[in-house]
Amino acid sequence: MTNDISQTITDLFERMRTTNPLVQCITNYVAMNYAANVLLAAGASPAMVHTPEESGEFAAIAGALTVNIGTLSPNWVDGMIAAAKSANNAGKPWVLDPVAHFATGYRRDTVAELLTLKPTVIRGNASEIIALGGGQSAGQGVDSGDPVEQAEEAARTLANAQNAVVAVTGEVDFVTDGKRSVRIAGGSELMAKVTATGCSLTALVGAYVAIAPDQVFEATVAALANFSVAGEFAAKSANGPASFMTAFVDGLHNLDGTTFAKNLRISSQ
Repeated sequence: MTNDISQTITDLFERMRTTNPLVQCITNYVAMNYAANVLLAAGASPAMVHTPEESGEFAAIAGALTVNIGTLSPNWVDGMIAAAKSANNAGKPWVLDPVAHFATGYRRDTVAELLTLKPTVIRGNASEIIALGGGQSAGQGVDSGDPVEQAEEAARTLANAQNAVVAVTGEVDFVTDGKRSVRIAGGSELMAKVTATGCSLTALVGAYVAIAPDQVFEATVAALANFSVAGEFAAKSANGPASFMTAFVDGLHNLDGTTFAKNLRISSQ
């Protein structure tokens, strides 16, 4: 399976460069600028449309929707719900990033409502996925306190319960649809030192599922692999978090299909 999916995600990587999918990103104040630049560098077209007066209408024309609950307010939640409903009605995929959903009652209630709208993909850190799967996590705010491997069973349970693809990101990423599972190695420890890196990855997952709505599992793996390969290369020239951020965006832009394929590190179960 590994060779088959490696070829598929390499093909998806190449398709991203030529398709330029339109992605609606409802994300947090901290992440907006960085996430938009990441999408542009990777070959997608970001649209930061969140207000309920237009979010639903826009979701119907975008290739995919991503919803990140990092900085919640009632107006933004209304926009998220309107957009998710519209994406469903239009048959468009959407991605949920349940940032620190266990931290407050407002976050828990918001994520519970969003889950009823059946996201296509759920991407989170290990603590977020463990908590969503009904377990006890060691997360503190937006930071994960659990290793990815401890979230794998919760991810499978959640994927089956939601009929969704679940991506757990960390030192070695894990993606499952409840039946198939893939681990993706690579990246850099500096990625955790740059705010909004995970939020930007959620946006990129949206871009990939936009170009392959019939291959959601493979598209999610491709997005995470794109991040991992670019991050590993960026770390080689970075002196710290600030220079890494620049090198990473440049790396996403400059990465070619041959280099991507040669540096994939994925393993299937």
